[in-house]
Amino acid sequence: MAYKITDNCVSCGQCKSECPVEAISEGNPYVIDAEKCIDCGACAAVCPVQAIEQ
Repeated sequence: MAYKITDNCVSCGQCKSECPVEAISEGNPYVIDAEKCIDCGACAAVCPVQAIEQ
């Protein structure tokens, strides 16, 4: 199951730069492409507002 970014996202960009498969795109909130996501959790680990969940 791919990670998802909730409405708590503050669009800081930390998750996008951390994603090893470039599955995150800019937006408000940012969006994770479920087909590209490899469920590594790197994005969730760096999110300062815990806006990324599985």
